Order: sequence, then C-alpha cells, then structure tokens
Amino acid sequence: MKKAIVMTQASAVHRSIAEILGGAFTVDRAASIAPCLDLIDELKPSVLFVDLNDVQSESAPGDSGGFLRICASIRRATPSISIIIVAPRGDVSAAVAAVRAGADSYVTLPLNDDELRHVVDSAGRGRQLKTEESILHEPLLDGDVNWMLKTKSSHMLGILEKVRMVAPTETTVLLAGETGTGKGIIARLIHEMSRRRDRRFVNVHCGAIPETLIESELFGHERGAFTGAIRRKLGQFEVASAGTIFLDEIGTVTVATQIKLLQVLQDHTIQPVGAERPIACNVRVIAASNNDLEAMCGRGEFRNDLYYRLNVFPVFIPPLRERCEDIPLFIDYFIKKFNAMNRREIEGASREVMDAFIRYRWPGNIRELENLIQRAFIIETSKRLTRKSFPQELFTESIVEDLPPKDLQRLSIVRRKAVEEAERSYLAVLLAKTRGRIGVAADLAGITRRRLHKLLSQYGIRKEDFKQG
Repeated sequence: MKKAIVMTQASAVHRSIAEILGGAFTVDRAASIAPCLDLIDELKPSVLFVDLNDVQSESAPGDSGGFLRICASIRRATPSISIIIVAPRGDVSAAVAAVRAGADSYVTLPLNDDELRHVVDSAGRGRQLKTEESILHEPLLDGDVNWMLKTKSSHMLGILEKVRMVAPTETTVLLAGETGTGKGIIARLIHEMSRRRDRRFVNVHCGAIPETLIESELFGHERGAFTGAIRRKLGQFEVASAGTIFLDEIGTVTVATQIKLLQVLQDHTIQPVGAERPIACNVRVIAASNNDLEAMCGRGEFRNDLYYRLNVFPVFIPPLRERCEDIPLFIDYFIKKFNAMNRREIEGASREVMDAFIRYRWPGNIRELENLIQRAFIIETSKRLTRKSFPQELFTESIVEDLPPKDLQRLSIVRRKAVEEAERSYLAVLLAKTRGRIGVAADLAGITRRRLHKLLSQYGIRKEDFKQG
C-alpha cells in the first residue's frame, strides 16, 4: 500500500484526507517540519500534504522563500515525493505562490473526493516523469554542473565562452547536438550563471509528453476546459515564472503548440487552454533539439517564424567522438560517482580500456559512456576497470567498418585512414597522461620534440588543451 503524510496541526484535515484515500494509502500525520522530516526518512512516502495555514504561520506574509526552504529539505530527504498544498478556498493565490516555490499542486478546503484523487494521481505521474527524466536523460545533473568547466577540448572551451557571454542576458538560446551530448547540462549551466539563478529551472522533455496533453502541460488549463478538467492547472511556464524553462526536443511539438510558443516569445504572454484572455509570462526560454530544425522548416514540419525566434543565439554541442581529449575526465568523473553510489574503490581504467574508448565512435555519446561504466561496476572484480567488464565489440571495432563500400578495395585508403586514426587517438591519450608536457610526451613516445610538434600540428591538436587546470 502507498504511503502519505499530512503535515498539519489540524486533526480534521488529516482525518478528511485519510478517509478519501483510504484503501489506497496509509496516511500519517506530522504537526511541523522537524517531525515531518523524521517521518519522511522513516516511511519514504510517495505523497506529502502540507497545510498552508501552518506554513504561513511560520513565515512572513508573502514569503515564498520560507516555503522554498521547506521544499528543499523535503526533496533532499525523498526526491521522488509529490508535495501537495492544502489551502483554504479563499487563499488560492497563496497556494499558487507555493506551487511556484516548489510544490507540485494544491487542493482547497473543504476537500472534494474526486478532485483530491485526481490531484494525487496527476502529481504522482508528473513527479515520476521528472524523476525518470533526471535518471535516464540527464544523468550528469546529479553532480556539480561546474564540472563541465574542466573540459580540455578547444571546441568545448569555445562553447563555454559562449555560455559565459549569453548567460547574464535575457536572450533565447537554442542548443543543438546529438542525443546524449549534455545539452541539458549546458542549459542548467546557463541558468546557474544567469540573473535568474535564484528562481526555478524547469526542465520539460517535450518528446515524452503525449500530443493531446502538451498544450495543457506547457500552458495550463482552466476548470472545465475539457472532460476531466475539474480544476485549474498551472502550466510549466507559470511554474517557471521569473525563472528559466528548458524545452528539450522542441522539434517534437505540434503545429498548434508551436503557434502558442511563438506567442510566448513575441508577446511574453501565455493563454491556458480554455482561458478567455492571455496572461503575462516572465520566463527565459532555452530550447534544444537533436534534429535539424532548419531542415524541418524546409519540409514544412516546423514553423520558420518560431525557428527564427528560438535561434537567436545558437550553440552546437559536439559529439563525444570530436572531443576525445575529455574522455579521461569523463571516466574519472563516473568512476568517482559510481564508487560513491556502490561503496566501491575502483582506482581507474586499464590502458587497454582507455585506448579502446579513445578509438570508439560513441553513437550514444556521454550517456552511452556512463551506462557502460555503470554496467562495468557490476561486473568488475578487480581494483581497475578491465576489458572483461565491457562489451567486446569495443575492442574489435575496425576502421574498415566506417568506410563506404566503394573504398573497401583501396588498401592505400584503408591503411592511411587507420594510421591517422591510431596516431590521433594515441596523441590525445599521450598528452592527457603527460598533461601537455612536450618533453615528457616525446620521451614516452620515443620520438623527438620536433617530430611530436609536427604531428600535433598535422592533426590540429594543441598541447595547451591538456595543461593541468
């Protein structure tokens, strides 16, 4: 049976919720935040009801920061919990402010049986989606976003310089790149470096929301707007008020939704489904897509005017295969992460594994790399990650597989390309190991400094990208 907690000093509120949810939930009660946190730690409930009267009695009038601190404490204890406000019928504005400060939804007194069950169900689905999204699609966000600043790739350093320039502005940013390259992390980084850093960052994975629900999810709806709309629902744009909204996979939204998004960017207003008039919307928009939106415009699949509004400041995130200098950093980061999660003491990866990772093409990018290391932690029995803990195709992938059929008979092309790939990968690993020290690198390679400089120039590799710090 599912578990719920009601944080209230009013036994009648607790009793009413327990009667409505009886049979599906066990409902416990806590009188204040301290015993509530203890109870959450003990029971790990899926839903927490917070009596707005009790929150207001502990905070100054209009102080959303007080509730924000309460939400932060609760989320640290149980990240997947749904927080639902219980508000007096005449105090809906305060309930809306609490939702903007971190709650998932609200109900009003006296409680309606159907409304309460619907809100609990909807909040649970929304919180599950956000939790799955953070685990499956943005695994790096569990760590410090500033870790991204440690890159040794000259390409990524240029991108981070762009981020530093655009973050303090209110400019709309469009992130492009393959799936798994870290677009969500860059969006979070822009928010953290902006003037809106103290407000909410709302992540919406547009491709994960059914077409029939996307408008309601983004812009909200009025009571009675459609069958089942038994109460007004805040959209994600309202939840992100004065903060930042990140629209991932923007290319998947319907044409009707595209028109409404254009309204947001042009007029800074939104119109909830069923509303008679638009309402003001102060939100910074960051969008992302792994599809070519310009090509989609040419095919009539995406509106040109919306594309131009989104593409004010484009940023392309390179695939992992084009920033192999960072692979040792990623490996080190993930090993530390999974050591902490699994209470292991893995010290690193073997040279054979490192070389294979440098050669591999990484179609799944950073996400694929993390998944492989996570899997290796389950299998590995030694102090280092070795070949036996990874799929063997990583070590047998041939350069021939990347060549078009017409080139398979040209041995000279195969030989030249194989040598170039091997030398480029070797030099990246060599400089990463020696931290860009040419003399040490040349000695390890058994060549002269002059020869090493010539090779680095040939492949466009800069020793400065590997310097410590």
